[in-house]
Amino acid sequence: MTVSKSASDRRGPTRRVILTWLAMTALGVLLALAIGGRMQRGVFDLWQRLGPRDLSATEVRVVLIDNQSIEILGSWPWPRYYLARLTEQLTNRGAKVIALDILLSEHDRVSPETLISLYPEMSKVAANELERLMPMDAAFGAVIGSSPVVLGHAGVNQEPAEQPPLSPAPIIGRPSRSLDGWPAELAAIPELDEVAIGTGLLNVRPDVDGVQRSVPLVMRAGGKLRSSFSMEIARAASGVESIRVDPSHVSLGNRRIPIDAAGRMRIHFGNFPADKIISAEDVLGDSKRLKPETFAGKPVLVGVSAEGTSDIAATPLASEEYGPLVQAQAVDSILRGGWLDRPAWAGPAEWATGALLALMALGNAIFGRANRITLAICFSALPIASWLAFSKAHLMLDPARPLLVGGGAVAGVAVALFAIARSDRERLREALVQERIEAAEAQGELQAARAIQLGMVPPHGRLAHLDRRVDADALLEPARSVGGDYYDAMMIAEDQLGFAIADVTGKGVPAALYMAMSKALTSAALSRTEVDPAAMSETINRALLKDNSEAMSVTMILGILDLKTGRASLICAGHEDPLVMDKDGNFRRVQLEGGPPFSIAEFPYPLEQLALKPGETLVLVTDGVTEAQNSNGALFGRDRIPTGRRTWARTATAICEGIRDEVRAFEDGNEATDDLAVMVFRYLGGN
Repeated sequence: MTVSKSASDRRGPTRRVILTWLAMTALGVLLALAIGGRMQRGVFDLWQRLGPRDLSATEVRVVLIDNQSIEILGSWPWPRYYLARLTEQLTNRGAKVIALDILLSEHDRVSPETLISLYPEMSKVAANELERLMPMDAAFGAVIGSSPVVLGHAGVNQEPAEQPPLSPAPIIGRPSRSLDGWPAELAAIPELDEVAIGTGLLNVRPDVDGVQRSVPLVMRAGGKLRSSFSMEIARAASGVESIRVDPSHVSLGNRRIPIDAAGRMRIHFGNFPADKIISAEDVLGDSKRLKPETFAGKPVLVGVSAEGTSDIAATPLASEEYGPLVQAQAVDSILRGGWLDRPAWAGPAEWATGALLALMALGNAIFGRANRITLAICFSALPIASWLAFSKAHLMLDPARPLLVGGGAVAGVAVALFAIARSDRERLREALVQERIEAAEAQGELQAARAIQLGMVPPHGRLAHLDRRVDADALLEPARSVGGDYYDAMMIAEDQLGFAIADVTGKGVPAALYMAMSKALTSAALSRTEVDPAAMSETINRALLKDNSEAMSVTMILGILDLKTGRASLICAGHEDPLVMDKDGNFRRVQLEGGPPFSIAEFPYPLEQLALKPGETLVLVTDGVTEAQNSNGALFGRDRIPTGRRTWARTATAICEGIRDEVRAFEDGNEATDDLAVMVFRYLGGN
């Protein structure tokens, strides 16, 4: 069944696809806005775990006040004496910068004044001796003043009242207004702060999920620009006097470091080498395990890692990492270029890629401009391109955003096409059910027509016993679409055998009913014992013309065979010419003058004669034999009937079946398009 679709039929599904595509694409955009940041963080964390930064060549060293150090020297916080000794040791070993990742905003708890106040029973001599000692803060300040020390400050909500004004930071330029900031700044005590070569804010805010993926380089505290702790260490290590900042970059000498609007540098994290981490106890104990070049010319961070300390951070590589190691990685990134860059064009490019994927999905659904394989390649290429950009160029290009937008579009198209396909299947199912109903009705009609047709022809046994002087038989095989072929034969007198073979135009029940009427008229004419087929044909034709409301017609050969002489009298109303087979099996066509089929017009059908010799056979067929077709469209014709005669037995039944078999073999399995009828009379002689 071929169904042609109009323009309006096509517009409906197209409109549905576009509307669903728009809705799902919008949902993808909303998802990208709502959870895109979380997915982006997850993607880049995965890239960091798959390709951590190689820190084996770092120049940064980390000295940790660890459990071993505290076990030997006492609990934290230590007296300033130990910190002073630690600083002296690092200075003596040639450290380029000593950065104390420790907030020293309070005075030493074991100063001489404190001891005197704790022991009022102390002798005056002892108290005087203590008073003459240099306070530990002053001693520590003297060490810091002679060493390249960077101290840590903290951004706080309120500045202490006794804190003196702070020197301006060595920062020039116009940064973004969205810099991280705090209302005030908490500095180290003046004895230390004023002699240090630099100070920086220790504050590092993690992302919303608590993971620290970046460190600030420039911040605001109390409305003033301040360097971060890691930035100030890198500045001191580089020997640069000032830092230049603009909204997207921080410049340290010739190095331009990309930052986000909050002034943060994204770090490509790695695993800090264990051989670059030294215990404070080894430094204070002048351990021989330390090589002379361990600290020479290196920036050194000093921090606390003992149990109970709070300087712990989560990173993409570890759920718990010591803060000093994070700061050390930040310093190394600044000095060696190990940062990650998310350029300003990344966001627009990701949205544009998502839009392109969405348009490709729509084009594939409506125009077929992008096939599914191309879409699949584009979708799979996004994470691959993101990974290559990350690992080769240190660029952060988010594949999640375009995948969400494009995936929403593809889902919308898929949902729409599924709905359309389901609707089409339902429509086709209904059409199939209707066709089956109609086919069942038609099949019932055909079965009824076939029953009428087969019920109208004489049974096989009756033809075989008409008369001993003739061997007679016939067969009728209705086609699937049922025409109106029929035959009849009867003895109408002692020596007269009347016969007819006919083909009614049309198909189905109307043809069968018209055939039944024609058969009744033929049988009535033969039963009147008239010996003139011409008179019979006139009677039949007139009756059919009178009652032919369906404009049908009948081809027929009507005849009487004289069994005494073998002479046959025939009239032909538009039917196939008869064939005569002699004793040797040779066929000859008897060409009759004839006339038009019955029920076309009144016509004087001529009476025509042929004579059968004993042993000769009269063969009558309908056009279901001559017009049978094979798969190439060729017709069986009249000339093919004799080709199988050598294999036929010399009986009427065998001849009928032989002709039928020849026709079916020629059709080679093709469905018959018309009824097939064959009637055979073998004349045995008049005795």
